[in-house]
Amino acid sequence: MNFKDKSLCKLRTITTFLVLTKDKNLWQNEIKKASDFCLLLASRFAEQDYQVQSIRIVTNAFSEYLNTDNLQTAKDDLQLIRSLLNTIKSDGLRIRFAIGEVKTIHEIALLPELIKEFGDLCNACVNIPIDEFSVLDKMRIDACVQAVEKIAHITDRGEGNFNFTVNFNCQPLIPYFPASYHDSALGNRYVIGFETPDLLVKVLSDFNESNPQNNPQERLKQYQQLMSQALQYHVAQVANIITEFDENDHQGEFVFAGIDSSAAPSKDCASMVEVYKQLGVPFFGASGTVEASALLTRVFKSITALPLVGFSGLMLAVTEDRGLAQGTIDGDYDIRSLLTYSAVCGIGLDTVPIPGDTPSDKIAALMADTGTMAFRLNKPLTVRLFPVPGLQAGELTQFESDDLCNCAVLAVP
Repeated sequence: MNFKDKSLCKLRTITTFLVLTKDKNLWQNEIKKASDFCLLLASRFAEQDYQVQSIRIVTNAFSEYLNTDNLQTAKDDLQLIRSLLNTIKSDGLRIRFAIGEVKTIHEIALLPELIKEFGDLCNACVNIPIDEFSVLDKMRIDACVQAVEKIAHITDRGEGNFNFTVNFNCQPLIPYFPASYHDSALGNRYVIGFETPDLLVKVLSDFNESNPQNNPQERLKQYQQLMSQALQYHVAQVANIITEFDENDHQGEFVFAGIDSSAAPSKDCASMVEVYKQLGVPFFGASGTVEASALLTRVFKSITALPLVGFSGLMLAVTEDRGLAQGTIDGDYDIRSLLTYSAVCGIGLDTVPIPGDTPSDKIAALMADTGTMAFRLNKPLTVRLFPVPGLQAGELTQFESDDLCNCAVLAVP
């Protein structure tokens, strides 16, 4: 079983968490410092045959450095950041930028137009808190619903919602967008995010081909041990590279905070659906999906070579995974199933297309259900919905983004 093949374990992102201030004269140097750091570290990974797919820069809350007095002042500042990012020679690596946490209802109202104009340079999130009675902030949820609806109507095919998510019980230092945000009190940090579906499929398929059926309980234990062993091997390799890099190549400008061990599937790797099939589940959504989801979560939480941050769990992003997208077309699962699976795995309702005319109160209720689970179960969950203008449940999307798979729109009960 050749799980040591480094092509099976890609690094989705090197994410730097950067603190910016109102002093715009410092922005160029700070952003260049972050990008130079990422590019140098990416080159060290490449020397050891690990492919880095993107570099990402996440800032502290955007009101701490942008002028958010009104839409125009915020646009002017983001245009400056865009021009600074355009000067970076990225050696072909994709550079993504997140403007950090959006804290007030006034700022939430600015997001749709900012996302429309700046797209993937304007990834943003809103953290929804609970009060002393464990009741979610309904006013902030309603403001997020309005933002989601407006983004859907002013961006082509509603794709702008790819850049906006609503967070519940999420901590800083998530390396994946748009849930990423940074607390300026933490200083400059960096996190590594993985992409491992190819690795998981390889480990499971090799084992299944060479081992006859045996006791189901023992088989599940073996699956968990094998996947943990394979993931732990690559994390240990990454740990060695980071240690050598920190000792020899940089002067502590960015402090290593940990890794996010999530599988982080994409259009360009094996589907998580194939992982479920290798685990003995006929299709994602069939009986056994919850058990398999819990097993996979245990695998991602088992890593010990490096500290875990972010989600470090099972990510089920509907329109970023070809198999999950096909499952919507085949009717294998619905939106309530996804929320149920979040109870034992993670991420919540991510990149889920819904009818464009879904009532606002239903969207708010979905967010509230997800948030209630997040705080009740003490786990990070998010909501990233795509109300698709003009489409009803069951109809197919026509997304054009390179990041998105087309799938069937899911009904909101």
